[in-house]
Amino acid sequence: MNKHLLSIHDVSAEDIVRILDTADSFREVGTRVIKKVPALRGRTVVNLFYENSTRTRISFELAAKRLSADVINFSTSGSSVSKGESLKDTALTLQAMGADAVVIRHSSSGSPFQLTKWIKGSVLNAGDGTHEHPTQALLDLYTIRERIGRLEDLNVAIVGDVLHSRVARSLSFALVKMGANVTLIGPPTLIPAPAPQWGVEVSYDIESVLPKLDVCYMLRVQRERQRQQYFPSVREYSRLFGLTSERVGLLPEGTLIMHPGPMNRGVEIDSDVADLPQAVIEEQVTNGIAVRMSLLYLMLGSGTPAAEADSEPAAEQPEQVTLPESTETKAEPKVEVGADA
Repeated sequence: MNKHLLSIHDVSAEDIVRILDTADSFREVGTRVIKKVPALRGRTVVNLFYENSTRTRISFELAAKRLSADVINFSTSGSSVSKGESLKDTALTLQAMGADAVVIRHSSSGSPFQLTKWIKGSVLNAGDGTHEHPTQALLDLYTIRERIGRLEDLNVAIVGDVLHSRVARSLSFALVKMGANVTLIGPPTLIPAPAPQWGVEVSYDIESVLPKLDVCYMLRVQRERQRQQYFPSVREYSRLFGLTSERVGLLPEGTLIMHPGPMNRGVEIDSDVADLPQAVIEEQVTNGIAVRMSLLYLMLGSGTPAAEADSEPAAEQPEQVTLPESTETKAEPKVEVGADA
């Protein structure tokens, strides 16, 4: 594993398999009564979020805490950033305080890369502008593999506001890297001109693509990032590109319906469609915790199984992490982990 995760390009196909396999082990931790392992005891993880976030911030916080790391949640409204402090000075302050890892979300593309110049610890990109969101792509890959059993040779459509979506970029790169066939669908104004260079197909007709899909991934219309009118109206966009009950009927049986959240119900996806059994939107949230635990462990941990985290390091890094039962209780039957509202 690299020291930083700034982009999906920072991990190889072999790295992705290792991350997902390790997440399989950490997924079980969430089913325990005491949801903790001592793998990162004594480490400090800072969540540095310059943009509002619910799922990603809480997911990283839970992931770090379940690994027994100390977690600091940094928000701009209650910090010196509101007084005009620069990203560099904030980073130098965190470095002086001994942060082992910084998880950053920022409205400016490239901010995580800049942070690596000032922070000695690991930097994880939790979304930068319209650039990338690599951990979201990894949790999506985990969800697809868990449900379908493979990633290679799958037909995946990513539908909607691709132009402003950092999720669409990271997921496209990741799926292509893992051997899937990706089609981007949306109005011409919302498909980036360089998109064909990503190794994907482009279509402007959603109904012609739906019958061959294994995964239909819907994107939120990011009106807060749009500086001009990219389509006539929300109603027109929904009519042409929204996933309605009628369009679900065109999908092959067993096709997964996914969405990174938050959803605009009634715009890119109908409310009843979002609640179908084949819609795995809540599972994406649950899996995000395990995948982010996997990343933090592989980047900050000793490289030994979590069971040995407080003992002597092993000679070699394992392919699969074996987790210990909690020291306070044995594993209980699985419990459901709900999605964040």
